[in-house]
Amino acid sequence: MDPLRRPLIAGNWKMHAGGADSCDLALAVAEATRSCGATDVLVAPPFTALAAVSHRLSEAGAALMVGAQNLHPEPKGAFTGEVAAGMLREAGADWVIVGHSERRQLFGETDELVARKTKAVLAAGLRPIVCVGETLAQREAGETLSVVERQLGAVLPILAERPGVGAIAYEPVWAIGTGRVAKPEDAQHVHGAIRGMLAEKSRELAQSTRVLYGGSVKPDNAEGLLRQPDIDGALVGGASLDAAGFAAIAQAAEKLASAGKPG
Repeated sequence: MDPLRRPLIAGNWKMHAGGADSCDLALAVAEATRSCGATDVLVAPPFTALAAVSHRLSEAGAALMVGAQNLHPEPKGAFTGEVAAGMLREAGADWVIVGHSERRQLFGETDELVARKTKAVLAAGLRPIVCVGETLAQREAGETLSVVERQLGAVLPILAERPGVGAIAYEPVWAIGTGRVAKPEDAQHVHGAIRGMLAEKSRELAQSTRVLYGGSVKPDNAEGLLRQPDIDGALVGGASLDAAGFAAIAQAAEKLASAGKPG
């Protein structure tokens, strides 16, 4: 693994822990991952908890980073119910998840919209985690790499403007919330291909961009995935709602980073 790419373990809380329990969970994660000095750890609460979580972590002097789960691509306007990148920054966000498979599948987000959102994140001084990945039908049709290449191609010119600022998350849709997970060698195959796509754009982009794996990542499978040379971290869903379990994933990344993970 290139030394430019610190492991990044991101917890996507989805539509959970949006009230009083959010700060307790965030503080528990911060405490449980306090020893992870070589690993970046991030939690992405719902919009309703973003400012409160950020404030409480700041008060506690915690190193835990905060991210948002979505945004609107415009900086302001008559978009009832939407949230702009600048608002997220003011609420304390560091990162924004863009193009999650649930946004693509359930809300019809297109590659073009994901690209606009990515540009908006960077313009606001935030960092995007851009999600790509195939459905089960696409996987069975042998279309995994063509789908990922199409989705990644929409954002590559934007990410290339600021190499290493953004991250990519490969999340096979068939493994999201299903308990199914790609075998480490299968995940590495796609991650290696993504690294190659980044390299075609620029060597610097490939070396500095963290590529995360997302899809039913848990403490018992994290180390096998994170050991792969082109897997730089994880985007964790359900397991991120348990502070101890999420910390165990971060600690697996920390162990490999501290040992000088090859790659």
